[in-house]
Amino acid sequence: MMKVKFYGTRGSVPVYDRDFLEFGGNTTCIRMFREDLRLTSILDAGTGIIKLGRELVAQGFQQEKLFIGFTHFHWDHIQGFPFFAPAYNPSQDIAILAMGKGRNIVSLESIFAGQMQSEYFPVPLDKMGARFNFILDEENKAIKNNATISTIRQSHPGGSYGYRLELGGTVLVVCTDVEHGESLNPEIVAFAAGADLLIHEAQYTDEELEAHRGWGHSSYTQAIAVAEQAGAKTLAMTHHDPAHDDVFLKKQEKICQERFRDAFLAREGMEFEI
Repeated sequence: MMKVKFYGTRGSVPVYDRDFLEFGGNTTCIRMFREDLRLTSILDAGTGIIKLGRELVAQGFQQEKLFIGFTHFHWDHIQGFPFFAPAYNPSQDIAILAMGKGRNIVSLESIFAGQMQSEYFPVPLDKMGARFNFILDEENKAIKNNATISTIRQSHPGGSYGYRLELGGTVLVVCTDVEHGESLNPEIVAFAAGADLLIHEAQYTDEELEAHRGWGHSSYTQAIAVAEQAGAKTLAMTHHDPAHDDVFLKKQEKICQERFRDAFLAREGMEFEI
Protein backbone atom coordinates (compact mmCIF):
# COMPACT_ATOMS: atom_id res chain seq x y z
CA MET A 1 0.00 0.00 0.00
CA MET A 2 1.13 3.53 -0.73
CA LYS A 3 0.08 6.71 1.04
CA VAL A 4 0.17 10.13 -0.57
CA LYS A 5 0.01 13.26 1.58
CA PHE A 6 -0.09 16.91 0.56
CA TYR A 7 2.12 19.34 2.44
CA GLY A 8 1.86 22.20 -0.04
CA THR A 9 -0.98 22.83 -2.48
CA ARG A 10 -0.51 26.45 -3.50
CA GLY A 11 1.00 27.67 -6.79
CA SER A 12 3.26 30.60 -7.64
CA VAL A 13 3.75 32.10 -4.16
CA PRO A 14 2.81 31.07 -0.60
CA VAL A 15 -0.07 32.89 1.05
CA TYR A 16 -0.80 33.35 4.75
CA ASP A 17 -4.19 34.75 5.68
CA ARG A 18 -7.20 33.60 7.70
CA ASP A 19 -9.18 33.23 4.46
CA PHE A 20 -6.74 30.60 3.16
CA LEU A 21 -6.63 28.17 6.09
CA GLU A 22 -8.69 25.25 4.80
CA PHE A 23 -6.77 24.62 1.59
CA GLY A 24 -3.46 25.93 2.87
CA GLY A 25 -1.00 28.53 1.74
CA ASN A 26 2.24 26.58 1.27
CA THR A 27 3.64 25.86 -2.17
CA THR A 28 4.00 22.43 -3.71
CA CYS A 29 5.28 19.47 -1.72
CA ILE A 30 3.96 15.89 -1.77
CA ARG A 31 5.05 12.99 0.43
CA MET A 32 4.79 9.40 -0.79
CA PHE A 33 5.11 6.57 1.72
CA ARG A 34 5.44 2.85 0.95
CA GLU A 35 4.29 0.83 3.94
CA ASP A 36 5.87 -2.44 2.80
CA LEU A 37 9.36 -0.89 2.86
CA ARG A 38 8.63 1.91 5.31
CA LEU A 39 10.05 4.13 2.61
CA THR A 40 9.36 7.85 2.25
CA SER A 41 9.96 9.83 -0.92
CA ILE A 42 9.17 13.47 -1.60
CA LEU A 43 8.13 15.31 -4.74
CA ASP A 44 9.06 18.99 -4.95
CA ALA A 45 10.30 21.26 -2.19
CA GLY A 46 8.01 24.24 -2.02
CA THR A 47 7.38 25.81 1.37
CA GLY A 48 5.29 22.79 2.35
CA ILE A 49 8.50 20.79 2.83
CA ILE A 50 9.30 22.90 5.91
CA LYS A 51 6.45 21.41 7.93
CA LEU A 52 7.22 17.96 6.55
CA GLY A 53 10.82 18.25 7.69
CA ARG A 54 9.80 19.27 11.20
CA GLU A 55 7.41 16.33 11.39
CA LEU A 56 10.08 13.88 10.28
CA VAL A 57 12.48 15.13 12.95
CA ALA A 58 9.79 15.01 15.65
CA GLN A 59 8.95 11.43 14.64
CA GLY A 60 12.60 10.35 14.91
CA PHE A 61 12.67 9.68 11.18
CA GLN A 62 15.41 7.28 10.08
CA GLN A 63 15.93 6.28 6.47
CA GLU A 64 19.29 5.51 4.93
CA LYS A 65 18.64 7.57 1.82
CA LEU A 66 15.84 10.07 1.32
CA PHE A 67 14.81 10.80 -2.28
CA ILE A 68 13.45 14.20 -3.31
CA GLY A 69 12.26 14.28 -6.91
CA PHE A 70 11.49 17.47 -8.81
CA THR A 71 8.97 18.31 -11.50
CA HIS A 72 10.97 21.46 -12.26
CA PHE A 73 12.84 24.22 -10.48
CA HIS A 74 10.73 27.36 -10.42
CA TRP A 75 10.86 29.16 -7.08
CA ASP A 76 7.58 27.81 -5.75
CA HIS A 77 8.92 24.25 -6.10
CA ILE A 78 12.31 24.74 -4.42
CA GLN A 79 11.94 27.66 -2.01
CA GLY A 80 11.34 25.49 1.05
CA PHE A 81 14.49 23.41 0.59
CA PRO A 82 16.86 25.69 2.58
CA PHE A 83 14.55 25.23 5.61
CA PHE A 84 14.19 21.43 5.35
CA ALA A 85 15.34 20.19 8.79
CA PRO A 86 16.68 16.73 7.73
CA ALA A 87 19.07 18.50 5.36
CA TYR A 88 20.96 19.70 8.43
CA ASN A 89 21.46 16.18 9.81
CA PRO A 90 25.08 15.03 9.17
CA SER A 91 24.01 11.37 9.21
CA GLN A 92 21.32 11.82 6.55
CA ASP A 93 21.87 10.95 2.87
CA ILE A 94 19.60 12.91 0.53
CA ALA A 95 19.29 12.15 -3.18
CA ILE A 96 18.10 15.08 -5.29
CA LEU A 97 16.55 13.63 -8.44
CA ALA A 98 15.60 15.23 -11.76
CA MET A 99 14.38 12.60 -14.20
CA GLY A 100 13.35 12.79 -17.85
CA LYS A 101 14.77 13.31 -21.31
CA GLY A 102 15.40 16.80 -22.60
CA ARG A 103 16.07 18.61 -19.34
CA ASN A 104 18.14 21.69 -20.07
CA ILE A 105 20.26 21.47 -16.92
CA VAL A 106 24.04 21.82 -16.88
CA SER A 107 24.47 21.28 -13.13
CA LEU A 108 21.69 20.13 -10.81
CA GLU A 109 23.77 21.02 -7.76
CA SER A 110 24.24 24.60 -8.96
CA ILE A 111 20.47 25.19 -8.89
CA PHE A 112 20.35 24.60 -5.14
CA ALA A 113 23.70 26.19 -4.42
CA GLY A 114 22.58 29.26 -6.35
CA GLN A 115 19.51 29.95 -4.24
CA MET A 116 21.66 29.59 -1.11
CA GLN A 117 24.33 32.11 -2.07
CA SER A 118 25.17 34.58 0.68
CA GLU A 119 23.11 37.30 -1.03
CA TYR A 120 19.98 35.20 -0.49
CA PHE A 121 20.59 32.89 2.46
CA PRO A 122 23.04 32.74 5.40
CA VAL A 123 23.93 29.02 5.10
CA PRO A 124 25.58 27.73 1.91
CA LEU A 125 24.57 24.37 0.49
CA ASP A 126 27.87 22.69 1.41
CA LYS A 127 27.46 23.72 5.06
CA MET A 128 23.96 22.34 5.62
CA GLY A 129 25.26 19.07 7.01
CA ALA A 130 23.54 16.25 5.14
CA ARG A 131 25.28 14.25 2.42
CA PHE A 132 23.78 15.15 -0.94
CA ASN A 133 23.76 13.13 -4.13
CA PHE A 134 22.54 15.03 -7.19
CA ILE A 135 21.09 12.68 -9.80
CA LEU A 136 20.26 13.95 -13.28
CA ASP A 137 18.63 10.96 -14.98
CA GLU A 138 18.15 11.49 -18.72
CA GLU A 139 15.78 8.54 -19.03
CA ASN A 140 11.99 8.57 -19.04
CA LYS A 141 11.60 5.27 -17.18
CA ALA A 142 13.29 3.53 -14.27
CA ILE A 143 12.55 0.48 -12.08
CA LYS A 144 13.51 0.47 -8.40
CA ASN A 145 12.20 -1.56 -5.46
CA ASN A 146 9.61 -3.22 -7.75
CA ALA A 147 8.21 0.18 -8.67
CA THR A 148 8.23 1.61 -12.20
CA ILE A 149 8.75 5.36 -12.45
CA SER A 150 8.03 7.16 -15.71
CA THR A 151 8.21 10.82 -16.68
CA ILE A 152 6.79 13.01 -19.42
CA ARG A 153 7.87 16.45 -20.53
CA GLN A 154 5.07 19.00 -20.14
CA SER A 155 4.37 22.36 -21.72
CA HIS A 156 5.50 24.96 -19.19
CA PRO A 157 7.90 27.93 -19.40
CA GLY A 158 11.35 26.47 -18.78
CA GLY A 159 9.92 22.94 -18.95
CA SER A 160 8.36 20.69 -16.33
CA TYR A 161 7.86 16.94 -15.98
CA GLY A 162 4.98 14.75 -14.93
CA TYR A 163 5.65 11.59 -12.92
CA ARG A 164 3.91 8.20 -13.07
CA LEU A 165 4.54 5.62 -10.35
CA GLU A 166 3.35 2.04 -10.86
CA LEU A 167 3.55 -0.40 -7.98
CA GLY A 168 1.82 -3.76 -7.67
CA GLY A 169 -0.96 -2.79 -10.06
CA THR A 170 -1.47 0.59 -8.39
CA VAL A 171 -0.88 3.77 -10.38
CA LEU A 172 -0.13 7.28 -9.11
CA VAL A 173 0.24 10.10 -11.65
CA VAL A 174 1.33 13.67 -10.87
CA CYS A 175 1.00 16.33 -13.57
CA THR A 176 1.50 19.81 -12.21
CA ASP A 177 2.61 22.98 -13.99
CA VAL A 178 1.24 21.80 -17.31
CA GLU A 179 -0.48 23.76 -20.07
CA HIS A 180 -2.61 21.94 -22.61
CA GLY A 181 -3.33 24.62 -25.16
CA GLU A 182 -6.59 24.92 -27.10
CA SER A 183 -7.24 21.18 -26.68
CA LEU A 184 -6.02 18.52 -24.27
CA ASN A 185 -2.56 17.15 -24.87
CA PRO A 186 -3.27 13.50 -25.84
CA GLU A 187 0.17 12.47 -24.57
CA ILE A 188 -0.75 13.67 -21.07
CA VAL A 189 -4.05 11.77 -21.24
CA ALA A 190 -2.22 8.57 -22.27
CA PHE A 191 0.37 9.13 -19.54
CA ALA A 192 -2.40 9.28 -16.92
CA ALA A 193 -4.27 6.23 -18.24
CA GLY A 194 -5.77 4.04 -15.53
CA ALA A 195 -4.47 6.14 -12.63
CA ASP A 196 -5.83 5.17 -9.23
CA LEU A 197 -4.96 8.70 -8.16
CA LEU A 198 -4.34 11.49 -10.64
CA ILE A 199 -2.89 14.66 -9.15
CA HIS A 200 -3.35 17.34 -11.79
CA GLU A 201 -2.89 21.04 -11.39
CA ALA A 202 -5.89 23.33 -11.80
CA GLN A 203 -4.81 26.90 -11.16
CA TYR A 204 -7.48 28.67 -13.19
CA THR A 205 -11.13 28.82 -14.10
CA ASP A 206 -11.84 28.66 -17.84
CA GLU A 207 -12.18 32.45 -17.94
CA GLU A 208 -8.92 33.01 -16.06
CA LEU A 209 -7.12 30.59 -18.33
CA GLU A 210 -7.95 32.67 -21.38
CA ALA A 211 -6.23 35.64 -19.75
CA HIS A 212 -3.16 33.58 -18.84
CA ARG A 213 -2.30 31.71 -22.02
CA GLY A 214 1.40 30.91 -22.12
CA TRP A 215 1.79 30.96 -18.34
CA GLY A 216 2.04 27.16 -18.23
CA HIS A 217 -1.04 26.16 -16.25
CA SER A 218 -4.40 24.39 -16.54
CA SER A 219 -8.03 24.94 -15.64
CA TYR A 220 -10.42 22.89 -13.51
CA THR A 221 -12.27 21.85 -16.65
CA GLN A 222 -9.09 20.59 -18.28
CA ALA A 223 -8.02 18.61 -15.22
CA ILE A 224 -11.41 16.89 -15.09
CA ALA A 225 -11.31 16.16 -18.82
CA VAL A 226 -7.90 14.50 -18.44
CA ALA A 227 -9.23 12.36 -15.59
CA GLU A 228 -12.31 11.38 -17.60
CA GLN A 229 -10.44 10.50 -20.77
CA ALA A 230 -7.66 8.70 -18.89
CA GLY A 231 -10.10 6.64 -16.83
CA ALA A 232 -8.65 7.87 -13.54
CA LYS A 233 -10.44 6.69 -10.41
CA THR A 234 -9.75 9.72 -8.22
CA LEU A 235 -8.69 13.24 -9.17
CA ALA A 236 -6.91 15.60 -6.78
CA MET A 237 -6.49 19.13 -8.15
CA THR A 238 -3.67 21.24 -6.79
CA HIS A 239 -1.42 24.28 -7.44
CA HIS A 240 -4.18 26.65 -6.33
CA ASP A 241 -3.87 30.23 -7.46
CA PRO A 242 -2.67 32.50 -4.62
CA ALA A 243 -5.68 34.77 -5.21
CA HIS A 244 -8.21 31.96 -4.64
CA ASP A 245 -9.38 31.87 -1.03
CA ASP A 246 -11.25 29.08 0.78
CA VAL A 247 -14.70 30.33 -0.19
CA PHE A 248 -13.75 30.44 -3.85
CA LEU A 249 -12.08 27.02 -3.82
CA LYS A 250 -14.96 25.30 -2.01
CA LYS A 251 -17.34 26.68 -4.62
CA GLN A 252 -15.14 25.40 -7.44
CA GLU A 253 -14.82 21.98 -5.79
CA LYS A 254 -18.60 21.63 -5.63
CA ILE A 255 -18.89 22.52 -9.31
CA CYS A 256 -16.17 20.01 -10.21
CA GLN A 257 -17.82 17.21 -8.22
CA GLU A 258 -21.08 17.71 -10.10
CA ARG A 259 -19.20 16.54 -13.20
CA PHE A 260 -16.64 14.14 -11.69
CA ARG A 261 -17.81 12.69 -8.36
CA ASP A 262 -14.39 11.59 -7.10
CA ALA A 263 -12.73 14.95 -7.72
CA PHE A 264 -11.20 16.93 -4.87
CA LEU A 265 -9.29 20.15 -4.47
CA ALA A 266 -6.20 19.23 -2.50
CA ARG A 267 -5.83 20.58 1.02
CA GLU A 268 -2.69 20.68 3.12
CA GLY A 269 -2.68 17.57 5.26
CA MET A 270 -5.00 15.67 2.92
CA GLU A 271 -3.93 12.04 2.63
CA PHE A 272 -4.86 9.29 0.18
CA GLU A 273 -4.27 5.54 0.45
CA ILE A 274 -3.88 3.77 -2.88
